[in-house]
Amino acid sequence: MGQKEITFDARRFEHVGGVAKVEIACGFAKSSGIDSVEKWMAQKTAPRMPATAPGTGGHDTSRLLHATLGVPMQLVLGYKSTGEMRLALERGEVHGICNGWEIFRSLWKKSIASGDMILILQALPKPHADLPKVPLAIDYAKTEEARQLIQLGAHDVSAIARPFVLPPGTPKDRVQIMRKAFTATMSDPGFLADADKANLDISPLTGEELEKTVHGILKTPPALLAKLKQIIAP
Repeated sequence: MGQKEITFDARRFEHVGGVAKVEIACGFAKSSGIDSVEKWMAQKTAPRMPATAPGTGGHDTSRLLHATLGVPMQLVLGYKSTGEMRLALERGEVHGICNGWEIFRSLWKKSIASGDMILILQALPKPHADLPKVPLAIDYAKTEEARQLIQLGAHDVSAIARPFVLPPGTPKDRVQIMRKAFTATMSDPGFLADADKANLDISPLTGEELEKTVHGILKTPPALLAKLKQIIAP
């Protein structure tokens, strides 16, 4: 996307694997009256939704959904943390939020269970295991360009958000040893138990999957990249 700070070539690195995706979902407070995508789209006054800053998953995905699906929103920036955004929701300053499911599960677990926070959309290629009945954003896309933008800006970016990589030139046999060890760790019962205690979501990608996704992103047509940049970093 033309960021001058990025001076390396991601294709030269050896990709070991990804621990988890940043899986963005959108939810609204019960008091907002929005309990479905259809009601969200029908809002005559755009609901206020908080975000920290450009470059974060919540901000970028919110802008992407607004541009591709036409869901109305007034994005309010400047919150310093998810905790601040949670307080803003409880005070009624904002109506809903798009953020990682991991954060929802940690900070809004009781509110979701009680129905005070209602999840209505998820920006994932397939439903999260915890959210089997929450609709997928890409299913509401009406054009091929909108689907491509959601795939690139939400699905692919989510997949590469937490990678483990080795330096360029690492011998291939060592790469394979690390990939095998990484995959074994991701299914280790003790590791998974510790992650569950800490409310950390584990949704791993193998090194091969991570490498394929990174290389695919770097082959994105310039026109589509320009459109994505216009949406999330105008």
